Amino acid sequence: MGGFEHSGSETGGGLAITGSYLGKARTADELRADFELALSLLPSRHRLSLHASYAETGGRPVDRNALEPSHFRGWIDWAKAQGIGLDFNPTYFAHAKASDGFTLAHADAAIRQFWVEHGIACRRIGEAMGHALGTPCVTNVWIPDGFKDLPIDRKGPRERLACSLDAIFADAIDPRHNLDAVEAKLFGIGSESYVVGSIEFYLGYAVRNKKLLCLDTGHFHPTEIVSDKLSAVFTWLDQILLHISRGIRWDSDHVAILSDEVEAIAQELVRGNYLNRVHVGLDFFDASINRIAAWVIGARTTIKALLLALLEPTDMLRQLEGNGDYTARLAMLEELKTMPSGAVWDYYCLKQDVPVGAAWLDVVRKYEHQVLRLR
Repeated sequence: MGGFEHSGSETGGGLAITGSYLGKARTADELRADFELALSLLPSRHRLSLHASYAETGGRPVDRNALEPSHFRGWIDWAKAQGIGLDFNPTYFAHAKASDGFTLAHADAAIRQFWVEHGIACRRIGEAMGHALGTPCVTNVWIPDGFKDLPIDRKGPRERLACSLDAIFADAIDPRHNLDAVEAKLFGIGSESYVVGSIEFYLGYAVRNKKLLCLDTGHFHPTEIVSDKLSAVFTWLDQILLHISRGIRWDSDHVAILSDEVEAIAQELVRGNYLNRVHVGLDFFDASINRIAAWVIGARTTIKALLLALLEPTDMLRQLEGNGDYTARLAMLEELKTMPSGAVWDYYCLKQDVPVGAAWLDVVRKYEHQVLRLR
């Protein structure tokens, strides 16, 4: 998450990336080449979700409130050539005007206005991406605003955040080109006691203003499960954004693995017939391992979870439940756990012309030796 602004800071505003594995992309061309390799190892179709800090400004300093679609023309042209869509994220961290951990809810009106202008600029960039690529760009708002220790005024920051969001979203944009999302968090680094944009705040805002709610699996208490929240929020929202990540204790965004919760999320999406109403993204904030391998592991894991859910005889299970035969329901759920889904996954990879099993790791290791080590 260093971006290409060369600000010298990769940490701040409620997040931190750990590790310094060799071969980090230094330019947009290097990052695009890395992602192309990852795409070649993944079945199915994919998108790239880009942060505003990855703008290409030709070496000229352009502050975030002055970013334009032209600064992402290289990304748009590349995505068009790859036949993929782009999603977008304003970057509300690692900036001098976010040094105290507040942006859209800042008490200083001038700083607040700067970040409002950034949000407006990013929506226009998202609109340009969606228009050029023929697929809606999901522009997701996440801010770090909050207090490390106990606040006295919890009301004021949330009122300011609501006003800032209203200003950002004031101009209507064709949903065929851009979809707005808002992302909640339980706490962050530097906001352990109070986060302005909590789940309750953003759920209410999303329902009232018809925005996508982003549920990040690493942004809740470790004892909370996102899979149970899906049917609840889909009752009130047409679409949601889902970030699959792995929270460990107080940190989030570890590389996704095939955990019980990831499988349960996929099951809920299939069982509830929500697949056409969800935008599934992945978070990668772990630089302690090969970054391309992280992308591949997380993406293949999520696809596997969806495949397992699609292989489930949902209609039969629903019928057993409807008949009150909970004994057979539990028995069948247990039988499914040892059915040969791995063979189906291997066949799917073969049909998609991507490596089967862990063979993809050989490709990444070769790329690391020939490309990453030379950076």
